[in-house]
This record gives sequence, structure tokens and C-alpha cells, in this order.
Amino acid sequence: QVQLVESGGGLVQAGGSLRLSCAASGRTFSSYAMGWFRQAPGKEREFVARISWSGGNTYYADSVKGRFTISRDNAKNTVYLQMNSLKPEDTAVYYCAAHGGRYGSSRRQEYDSWGQGTQVTVSS
Repeated sequence: QVQLVESGGGLVQAGGSLRLSCAASGRTFSSYAMGWFRQAPGKEREFVARISWSGGNTYYADSVKGRFTISRDNAKNTVYLQMNSLKPEDTAVYYCAAHGGRYGSSRRQEYDSWGQGTQVTVSS
């Protein structure tokens, strides 16, 4: 089992930037893929981005492509989500999640550990 703790959320104006962090403990961090998901009020949790065990492969939802960047530092057991050019529709609780395999997926059912979430609010 993996324990995950997100940080870095907050309130930002449209067009601004935030960087989310997710610190992991438990299973060897460099052995599995990581993902970021988000959930807005009244909506289902949706995929945002994922990164492979080594950081060599990344994949993004179309809605954030070109604006968000996922990265990881295996020496620090941490995954990041750099969010630029934020829009009001990016407002949500953001969750990091650990996948059971090395390359990850866009399907939330394949992630077996989740953080508690961090709120991101983008004002217009």
C-alpha cells in the first residue's frame, strides 16, 4: 500500500499558475506509475495526467494538454503537477494516485492508492 499526501492547492486568478506536489511513502516509489485526477462539484472524478515509473512517458487529458506538466523526482518520492494558464473550469479538488503498474492508465479504477485531495480554485 502507498500513502500519498498532496499539497500546493489554493486560490488563483485566471491565467495564473500553481504547482501541486504529492509525496509518497510505502511501496518503492520508482516501481510504479503515478496519475493526477480532479473532481469538480457535481461531476465525476476525471483523469488529468499520468507519468510512467521512470518519468519517460507522460500523457495528458485534452483539456489540459499544453498547459499542465506532470513530472516526478524519484529521489524525493514526489510527483508534481505544474499548472499554467489556469481557467475557471480547472476549479476542482485534485488527487494524486498510485497505479499498480509501471506505465499507468487513464482509468481511475486501475489506481489502487489515493491522496486526500487538494482544492484548486480559479477565479475569473
